[in-house]
Order: sequence, then C-alpha cells, then structure tokens
Amino acid sequence: MASRIIDLLITYRVVKLISTEFKNQEAFKFGIIDEKGKVLKKFNQLKTEAEKSAYTYLHRFVFNLKRILAKVGLTSALSNFAVALAFVLKENSNLIKYKSTFESAIITYLKETNQYDNMIKEVSIIKESKEKPFMNCFGIDVYEKNGELVSEYEIV
Repeated sequence: MASRIIDLLITYRVVKLISTEFKNQEAFKFGIIDEKGKVLKKFNQLKTEAEKSAYTYLHRFVFNLKRILAKVGLTSALSNFAVALAFVLKENSNLIKYKSTFESAIITYLKETNQYDNMIKEVSIIKESKEKPFMNCFGIDVYEKNGELVSEYEIV
C-alpha cells in the first residue's frame, strides 16, 4: 500500500512538473535552465541546497522529457495532462472511479496557479479520427495507437 501512495505522489509531481512552463520552474528562477529548458548550470556547479532542490534527478528527467515532447510538437499542456491522466488510469483501473476527482483537483490547482486560462486558450488543430477514443480527460479525447496513448491533437 505504501508503494502505491509513493507512486501516486511521484506521478503527481511528474504531471505537475511537465505541465508547468520552464519559466515558472524554480530551476529557471535560479538561472539553472533557460525559458526553453536548456541547461545553463550543471548539477555539480550548484552551490546552495535551494538550487539543488530545484534541480533534482526528477527535474532533470522531466525537463528532458518536456524538451523531447516539444521537438515532436507535443507542447499543449492540457493535452499532456489528459494523456498523463489516461495513462495513470490505464495502468491502475481501480482508480477510474476517481477520474472526476483527479480532473477536479488538477483543474483547481491550475486555476490557483493561474495556468488554467492559458491552457484553455491554446490553439491547436484537431485531426478527425474514425477510431473510438480510449478515454476523455479534461474534454480531450485520448486514443490508444500502437500501444501508446495520444491526445486528439496528436492523431495523424
């Protein structure tokens, strides 16, 4: 049971980090990364505990992931949230009953941090698909394609 709780906390942290713009990250405020996530200071150059806490292994993993996603055109934060939530629910079907609670908690967090309006204003071209969605999270259809989950914004 404890490992499930730890897994959920890590999942929450990853989803939170991946949805937060680089310029709003603590690592950016310390000058460790730039607004595109490019590393300006290596970990061994960090001096204070605050800097080291702002740039842990988890941060480095998520920042690298965000840069890779941006390279392939997946920059919509809300669609990233939708895919992340669908992935969590796919991995643990017992959590599906809490889907609306997850969505509500995430939307509340986004509103409290003034990120929600910007996410809603994101403009993307949605490609039509004849496939049935695996799930809908935050009003975004999530499809299973070649064993991977993708948002309606990413359907080719």
